[in-house]
Amino acid sequence: MIGAVADWYDFFIYGTASALVLGRLFFPGSLAQGTLAAFATFAVGFLFRPIGSVVFGHFGDRIGRKRMLALTLVIMGGSSTLIGLLPTHNQIGIAAPVLLVVLRALQGFAVGGEWGGATLLAIESAPNGKRATRSSVVQSGAFVGLLLANAMYLILSAVLPSDSFDAWGWRIPFLVSAVILGIGYWIRRGVPETPEFEAVKKQGLIKKVPLIAALKKHPIAVLTIIGMYLGPNVVTYIVLTFSIPFAKAQAGVSSTVLLTASLVAAGGSLITIPLAAKWGDRKGYLRVYLTGAMITVVFAFPFIWALSSGNAVNIVLAAVVMLVIGAAPMVAVQQPIFTDLFDAEFRYSGAGFSYGLGAAIGGMSPFVATALSQADGGKGMYPTLYLIGMVMISVVTGVLVRREIHRNHISGGLTEPTNVHPSAAVGDAVPHTTD
Repeated sequence: MIGAVADWYDFFIYGTASALVLGRLFFPGSLAQGTLAAFATFAVGFLFRPIGSVVFGHFGDRIGRKRMLALTLVIMGGSSTLIGLLPTHNQIGIAAPVLLVVLRALQGFAVGGEWGGATLLAIESAPNGKRATRSSVVQSGAFVGLLLANAMYLILSAVLPSDSFDAWGWRIPFLVSAVILGIGYWIRRGVPETPEFEAVKKQGLIKKVPLIAALKKHPIAVLTIIGMYLGPNVVTYIVLTFSIPFAKAQAGVSSTVLLTASLVAAGGSLITIPLAAKWGDRKGYLRVYLTGAMITVVFAFPFIWALSSGNAVNIVLAAVVMLVIGAAPMVAVQQPIFTDLFDAEFRYSGAGFSYGLGAAIGGMSPFVATALSQADGGKGMYPTLYLIGMVMISVVTGVLVRREIHRNHISGGLTEPTNVHPSAAVGDAVPHTTD
């Protein structure tokens, strides 16, 4: 869990900083243009996640999940620390936003390998009937990272004058990444490899190019993961990222109120994620997933209305409903749904790449929602319809593959490698060679 906290803390501090300060420091111009540009760089991280998924997935399926996870921490923590040291546009001109984009791309590249590896470490080591519960620890780690990121910025923005915050205060959360990186790396070094990967290696089922093997055998699984990940991803980033500049612009809501809403919602999600995961293990993953999805659809417009009202209590309550009882149950059960769709010998590549593509599309949501908000004059109608549309894509996708999801849940999902490919084609698999 600590490794996931470290990786996602680094990823989330950029999103919060984009909403609060990066626009005016790295993209001078009007406030709206700066915010839009900052959210565009935020989206760059998501665009590089599929690339990271391909690279880390390839080697994760060939040499092991554990080594790749340690490497994601180093890249993520290093790039975040460098962002904290980066000069602004006023200091080095156009080089500042260029370097910011490069470092953000490295963040996305690293987190592209994080999800697949961390999830597989949890699920492939979990007993039948507890796969969602076990993997929910990884997702909870992501929300702990979010909690830490928002708490840091809430405290700094509250205690520092705006000039000091813009000058150096915003850098502190990025520099803290170095400490979290060290702790996470030390813990991950002692994590054992998963039994499923060891079985694949022992039986010589290591693929030469795992991603190609996964795409050949399970092309529909790729589309399934993309479709089912869009909804919770878009909801999460609209609630946590887009809402900050939107509420500030439309109702003059302070950053303190908005960050508090994010903190309360993230904290509440740490309770509902394991509960929803346990419910999913018992009653079925899709039932839990669809329940959360429909809650977000029903409360989408009330959420935007709460932001526009400027009422602090309404904003906090709306964020809690959308995230804690809406998106959180969806993400609590998505890991076993996704990983069950691929066989062990190419699971890191297949599930990770598909997840990365879905994240790349959904990660554009703050940018897309901001552009839509400007198009409708700040009324919030277009961003809300966009959110509902993305969630409904996830709902339809889940319904279309409901039989396979149910079958995987009943059977325990993960199959032993000996039962997956009893007669692997010549050239598909190569014996494992030690380093």
